[in-house]
Amino acid sequence: MLIKRYISEGLSHYSYMIADMAQATIIDPRRDIQVYLDDAAEAGCHIDHVLETHRNEDYLIGSVELETATGAEIFHADSQWDYQYGMPVSDGQQWSVGRLKIKALHTPGHTPGSMSYVLHDPDGHPWILFSGDALFSGDAGRVDLLGEDRLQEMASMLYDSIFNKILPLGDGVILCPAHGAGSMCGSKIAERTWTTLGLERQLNPKLQVKSERKFIELHADMLDRPPYFRKMEMMNLEGPPILKWIPKLKPLLPETFSLGMENVQVVDTRDQIDFGAGHLPGSIALFMEKLPNFAGWFLNYDDPIRFVCDPRDAEAIVSIMIRIGFDRLSGYLKNGIVGWSLAGKRVASIETPSMDEFCTWVEGEKPIFPLDVRGKDEISDGGLTLGKNIPLTGIPESLDQIPKDRKVVPLCPRGNRSMLAASLLARAGWDDLAVPVGGLGAWKASGCDQSL
Repeated sequence: MLIKRYISEGLSHYSYMIADMAQATIIDPRRDIQVYLDDAAEAGCHIDHVLETHRNEDYLIGSVELETATGAEIFHADSQWDYQYGMPVSDGQQWSVGRLKIKALHTPGHTPGSMSYVLHDPDGHPWILFSGDALFSGDAGRVDLLGEDRLQEMASMLYDSIFNKILPLGDGVILCPAHGAGSMCGSKIAERTWTTLGLERQLNPKLQVKSERKFIELHADMLDRPPYFRKMEMMNLEGPPILKWIPKLKPLLPETFSLGMENVQVVDTRDQIDFGAGHLPGSIALFMEKLPNFAGWFLNYDDPIRFVCDPRDAEAIVSIMIRIGFDRLSGYLKNGIVGWSLAGKRVASIETPSMDEFCTWVEGEKPIFPLDVRGKDEISDGGLTLGKNIPLTGIPESLDQIPKDRKVVPLCPRGNRSMLAASLLARAGWDDLAVPVGGLGAWKASGCDQSL
């Protein structure tokens, strides 16, 4: 018997394999499927079924990839939508995996047709709940994807699903959601990697309410929605294009890299200090740690993408990008910025003052424009009072609020998002920018004036 979770880092997406007696089922697979094929082969199992909990918005589903590779039958939730592949799931439908049984449980709210799957042990007892985006560790699934006019309706559905269908399964049932902490599919997902319905009943703030009305008041919020979600929704109904093989990023010499640059998106995944010291003009500072989160906010699907990166990150970059549908990856810069500079190509920079230097600007009343790029939820607890708050993802639509006659200083807790903000502004024509080393964390610790 094998029950395994696969974590897609950055997206915080969880998929699962259930295998027993030469049979295997995959729940919510990602697009790069080789890991499932390898594990099934090692366990001596054939993948017979693929089960989807809902129409996914934040990554491309790998169901059709698995069907192509193994002949597995696909069962998808949300049958009211026009899927171009697979078969719809019915509430109560069952599948056998060796001695185990999986039973579908209709748990609408995140989407109207969301399904959870209850795994029963060999003795027939409910054992594990694969809840999709209905219930997470510390949170419940977002209910805003169909728009503000249906918020309360969807929240009411989710309340019924959680309190009248999921929790009655029993406190000892293990909870296996489709996402963990850091996912945009929930705003407060906890860092409990493993949890149970009993733990969530005790610790999950969304489950402490005494009535449906209170649950709706607490949970019916409109959350940030990256623009790429629409693309994922569409492709996950059609079935993403089949990847005959996983592409590799090719090393490109500066002469080749620079060809057709006017129609290329250049992404630099290095850290803030390296980017500030020297980067390709017009490139975007999408550091590796947050590449999965922000690529869909700031990149388009039409133009090819080239990278300035550590060559050791090339394979990971490909995995991240194809999981969210960015397949037009045309290579990385061989020999990096040094090679670019030696080839006589122009290098841009962004000032990265030490915190001591930045404090002299503040206390000397240097004409600067502090730009707080934290999200609204990050500043709700007070803290530094800054000149202007524009969340990072809102910068492209808020350029008219940012002056060009003062030094613009984006600020976030550690500085990496600040450099991303600065790179967006530089690409849009701002040329007097600075990103203090250490960000707001260093500023708070510095003791200098924090009331700009």
